[in-house]
Amino acid sequence: MMKFSLLFWPIQLKGNVIYILDETKLPQRVVYIKARNYKEAAKAIKEMKTRAVGQVLLVMYTFLLSRRQNIDLAKVAKAINATRPTLAFKVLTDMVLGWDKNSAPLDKSILGFLEMLKAARLKQAKDMANLLKDGDVILTHCNVSGSMPLIAEFAKQQGKRISFYVTETRPYLQGSRLSAWELMAAKIPVTIITDSMVAYLLSLKKVTKVIVGADHLTQNGDIANKIGTYQIAVVARYFKIPFYVLCPPPSRLKSGKEIKIEIRPDSELKTYQGLLLAPKKVKAYYPAFDVTPANLITKHIYLGV
Repeated sequence: MMKFSLLFWPIQLKGNVIYILDETKLPQRVVYIKARNYKEAAKAIKEMKTRAVGQVLLVMYTFLLSRRQNIDLAKVAKAINATRPTLAFKVLTDMVLGWDKNSAPLDKSILGFLEMLKAARLKQAKDMANLLKDGDVILTHCNVSGSMPLIAEFAKQQGKRISFYVTETRPYLQGSRLSAWELMAAKIPVTIITDSMVAYLLSLKKVTKVIVGADHLTQNGDIANKIGTYQIAVVARYFKIPFYVLCPPPSRLKSGKEIKIEIRPDSELKTYQGLLLAPKKVKAYYPAFDVTPANLITKHIYLGV
């Protein structure tokens, strides 16, 4: 029986409360925070309490909850679209608003979409596993919400043993906190490296493939993903190492040049869990994402929803 990481489906709607796995507390504690309305849900997205697929789930459950509360869904969409500019939230919110205009009940459309999303994520992981070889050593950056353990499980079913290197992924440490945690829980060999070790590691031929996720895919195949992805793609190309991307459906944007990059508060770069990591008054620059052009990507592994 397939086992799923908690990060695979980190949001649940129970009654009139949305339970959100607080990813900022992992791996020390498994904590769920509660959102009782669309404003609290939008706040959780803005504060990165959930990310990656968690944001998609939270958007869908927020619309479901808001309909029960008789709240104007256009107002909900506006609040969600204003949270994080790099992610293609408008694709999701426009889709839901379109469903609402049709005759079918909105809850049926949303729940049907979520079932398709779950099946599509499983297929995407299996498609990626099909491209792996026994003994592959994979470098991944950031965290793709439970996908890496799934890929490893499908590979195992095919008689392939794989292992991982994960970047720590500064400053939120999604690699060392989330990816390493879920891979270890699934008993998959994993080693953490700092973000600055990638070129040296690849030069030693310790990695055979790179697999990352994407928060935004444009029409021409460019992607936006966690800051640091672009430089990994450049180094992978230099060392002739395949670079694979687990992609969401494309947005309406033509290329990565049109993606608005989210600039987060400099305090997030200078502090971690209340600990000051740099001089208090020093300037800091924290773009949360970068854009990797399509010509550096070996293959897009699409999410078919």
